[in-house]
Amino acid sequence: MHEAWIRLAGTLILFFARFLTAVRGRWVGVAPAAEQRIYYANHASHGDFVLIWTVLPRRMRFETRPVAGSDYWLKSRMRRFIGCDVFNAVLIDRDRASRTCDPIAQMTEALNAGSSLIVFPEGTRNTTEAPLLPFKSGLFHLAKARPDVVLVPAWIDNLNRVMPKGEFVPIPLICTVTFGAPLRLADAETKQDFLARAEAALLALSPKANAS
Repeated sequence: MHEAWIRLAGTLILFFARFLTAVRGRWVGVAPAAEQRIYYANHASHGDFVLIWTVLPRRMRFETRPVAGSDYWLKSRMRRFIGCDVFNAVLIDRDRASRTCDPIAQMTEALNAGSSLIVFPEGTRNTTEAPLLPFKSGLFHLAKARPDVVLVPAWIDNLNRVMPKGEFVPIPLICTVTFGAPLRLADAETKQDFLARAEAALLALSPKANAS
């Protein structure tokens, strides 16, 4: 019965996300393929990973786990059910003082088990006017731990306007998730150079970067 509730909740979330945002996936320089990947995206809303999950083909969707903050997704019984049971999220303690598990080890363990991941290198939601916050070092360390897994940039557009911070009633708007060409950590590439290259690859997918 529990499994039935999980499947039902996942289906309802999927249809609600599609109804509210008419979200569509754009695959630019990469095709949807059933291979292990690390999708990394801009972060403006707690619903970001839901849109990525929604536009993935079904065969890929249930093999892809979002990486999210445990402080948010363990805050209530409903959030725990959605984060842990429905999405099987890799929950990270973002408080260094209380942390008992290494986040990179947690993500690497999920990759070693065969899952793909959705990560947000900014580390927190971007509520500024800047297109991206500076990337944290975690993406570099993850790429170094599993250099065989490709990283695919994914730009999420409009979701921050669907659910502005502090609002409880979503505003229906069309959203897109644009996936770019995959990249890997190059031999002897420094952390600074890799993060700059990964950030540039993600920014290149944004509507402003492609405005004529």
